[in-house]
This record gives sequence, C-alpha cells and structure tokens, in this order.
Amino acid sequence: MNEEKDMADARAVLADYRASIDNIDAALIHMLAERFRCTKAVGVLKATHGLPPADPAREQQQIARLRQLAK
Repeated sequence: MNEEKDMADARAVLADYRASIDNIDAALIHMLAERFRCTKAVGVLKATHGLPPADPAREQQQIARLRQLAK
C-alpha cells in the first residue's frame, strides 16, 4: 500500500512539473513571437532610413550581454 501511495504522489508531482514546463514553453513562444515582431520592425526602420542592416558594435555588445546573462 505504501508503494502505491508513493507512486501516486510521484505521479502528482510529475504532473505539476509538466504543467510548469508547459506554462514556461507557452511563455517562451509568446516572448519569441514578440522578439520576432521587434526585429522585423528594426529591419523595416533600418531599410526606410538607409541604415546598414548589420551593426557589428551592437552585435558584440549583445554577445557580451548574453554571455553575462548565461553565467
């Protein structure tokens, strides 16, 4: 009987973890969609104003910032 309760408890905890993962996945998808909208707007703005598509200095700043965040 104890084993069955332990298994049921483990399944309940697993379901909670999976629900959390599903919520995180949904949030990530929404955030990525917003990021894509912003990057598209940046591209349109650059094209409209004759700005170069690439900005090596900005790219280096972003790489450094993201590496710091990943620590």
